[in-house]
Amino acid sequence: LSHIKTPMSLSIIGCVVNGPGEALMTDVGFTGGGNGAGMVYLAGKQSHKLSNDEMVEHIVEQVEAKAAELDAAAAVES
Repeated sequence: LSHIKTPMSLSIIGCVVNGPGEALMTDVGFTGGGNGAGMVYLAGKQSHKLSNDEMVEHIVEQVEAKAAELDAAAAVES
C-alpha cells in the first residue's frame, strides 16, 4: 500500500472483542472472527464477511477504491 498517498484510516485487528469498535472508526477495516473468516468495515459501517485467505487482496482493493473516491471528492472541492 506504499503507493497510496491519500490520507485515510485503516484497521486490521484480529481481536473479535476490540476489533469491531476500532473498525467502526476507520475508512476501511477488517476484524478477525474465527473459523477462517472475518468482517470487513467500510466508512465506519459493517459491510460483509470475508475469508482470511482473501483478506490481503481484498483489503488492498478496498483501500485503492477508497483512495480514488477521496481523491475524486478533493478534485471536485478544489
